[in-house]
Amino acid sequence: MQKMEIIAYIASVFIGISLGMIGGGGSILTVPVLVYMFGISPLVSTSYSLFIVGSTSLVGAYSNYLKGAVKIKTALLFGSTSITTVFLTRKFLIPLVPHDLFSIGAFQITEPLLTMVLFAVLMVAASVGMIKSKERKPGCLECDLKGNIARMLLSGIGIGLTTGFLGAGGGFLLIPTLVLILGMPMKEAVGTSLLIIALNSLIGFAGDIGHFVIDWAFLLKITGIAMAGILIGGILAKRVNATSLKKGFGWFVLVMGIYIISSELMHLK
Repeated sequence: MQKMEIIAYIASVFIGISLGMIGGGGSILTVPVLVYMFGISPLVSTSYSLFIVGSTSLVGAYSNYLKGAVKIKTALLFGSTSITTVFLTRKFLIPLVPHDLFSIGAFQITEPLLTMVLFAVLMVAASVGMIKSKERKPGCLECDLKGNIARMLLSGIGIGLTTGFLGAGGGFLLIPTLVLILGMPMKEAVGTSLLIIALNSLIGFAGDIGHFVIDWAFLLKITGIAMAGILIGGILAKRVNATSLKKGFGWFVLVMGIYIISSELMHLK
């Protein structure tokens, strides 16, 4: 086994650990690991990411459900628009995306290049939110649930499009939405976020079936490793300060995002 492959498998564990500890961030790691460490094309990597993150999140959601930290009604209401959006995006829009998109002067902008640059921009935006995050007091969940349905539905569409096009589960977008819009306590926001991510990702992956040749042996192996990681993350979450952890992870994601942008833009030269 080559050194890079060993590092890639270790990184796969951290996909699950990040999901277990902060309820998101797994997809932020998954696509770069698949593209840069395993050498899989960006478009196929977004598909694999949906399955890996979705399956792993489902394990985490079940674990949190047993602890009473998952709001099923909220997850289904919030997830209804995002699930529909991500399925339609993967089923009907992604197959229409050509390999060569457009030219800027002498530079040809391709689908793999644009996918990774947009993903990196998303990483930078998410990292800023993680670094600046502060603990907030929960508000009235039921009042907010009734008064912010329109904002929830719009947020669901936005997260669905992000998940659909970039293979990102949207956990880094879900947590702030659940806490700020619904006033949900952080512990319940993490558990509920994992259920929404699982539904979004797995149904999005279902929309991909038939579009790609899937290496199931590889996909199930990485998924199993990530599942082990989320169980480890759940244990570590009890011992580590959540705010410090989120900021530290945010700085890591920021560096990764800048590296990917720089790396991809170098290909234009």
